[in-house]
Amino acid sequence: MTKIDIINRIAERTGLPKQDAETAIETIISLIKGTLAKDEQVILRRFGSFQTRTKNPRMGRNPKTGEEAEISARTVVRFKAGKHFKQAVNGELPISEVIE
Repeated sequence: MTKIDIINRIAERTGLPKQDAETAIETIISLIKGTLAKDEQVILRRFGSFQTRTKNPRMGRNPKTGEEAEISARTVVRFKAGKHFKQAVNGELPISEVIE
């Protein structure tokens, strides 16, 4: 599923114009990015949480040449699925709670 698929489904289910649905999705994504950029956690109950983690620099290896190369320190985003999300993916919830 792509972002445009999500926008189309939101527009269908809510009756919103596609432009408004797109604006809503873009706003949500922008808020999540901005919050993570400030090194704050984003928690979406019954879905999961996003947080940033700092990875230390380390030595890596080029898989083609075998040559060692330094991988610099960086910040990565981690998503941890919530219990309800995991149950929905594993088919452990009644179909009425999981909307296709």
